[in-house]
Amino acid sequence: MNNSPETLILIKIEEDGIAYITINRPKSLNSLTRPMMVDLAKAFKSLSDNELVKVIILSGSGRAFCSGVDLTSAEEVFKGDVKDVETDTVAQMEVCRKPIIGAVSGFAITAGFEIALACDVLVASKEAKFIDTHARFGIFPSWGLSQKLSRIIGPNRAREVSLAATPITAEQAERWGLVNHVVEKSDLLNKARNVAEAIIKNNQDLVMRYKAVINDGFKHDLANALVLEKKRAHEYYDGMSKDQFKKMQDFIAGRSSKKPASKL
Repeated sequence: MNNSPETLILIKIEEDGIAYITINRPKSLNSLTRPMMVDLAKAFKSLSDNELVKVIILSGSGRAFCSGVDLTSAEEVFKGDVKDVETDTVAQMEVCRKPIIGAVSGFAITAGFEIALACDVLVASKEAKFIDTHARFGIFPSWGLSQKLSRIIGPNRAREVSLAATPITAEQAERWGLVNHVVEKSDLLNKARNVAEAIIKNNQDLVMRYKAVINDGFKHDLANALVLEKKRAHEYYDGMSKDQFKKMQDFIAGRSSKKPASKL
């Protein structure tokens, strides 16, 4: 599915099951209007429900990933129907069943930073910068930045980043565990695709369940997260048929027979 060039949210689905969402407003550094946020939310919901889609790669066109909310339409964004989960971009990313790989090139600022944090895996180009300007412009965070960032990079670093609006470079982001990979800009989508292809090789039902248990467990303390994992594991195995167990055993046996004999 290809959208027309003037569309601000582009969607493309390839035959291998990789879907691409591109924020396509490069002249405004991919800043978001309310309609764009709604379209992004609908895109994630649609791809989550599409059984042909296995992995989603999110990127921005031009010099930025996303420079945040278009402040010329700030009142419409912040005082509009923002409690509607169906049209909330980050809410839809968080319930999306498919893994989301963020390919960040250039600026990921404030709301753009929050969208990056809602991805499951982040790949960044060397010139990428993550910036939180909520405090600079008097905007209260509502897409998770105040809570997620401190859990990833630590509260002291997060306080400096947010209270002083200090940019995080790609190199720092990788060192602090915020991004998975840093590559040349020309290699960004290829690297994201490589990660997507590795995910596609696995059991897709388990991939979706695994994403959900990691993300849902992250919202709890360790003790309750372990209870959640155990509960879902029992539900999963209770639902498996004898034929499914046999297929699992056959698969493992087939993999074992292909391994070269170990040398002592």
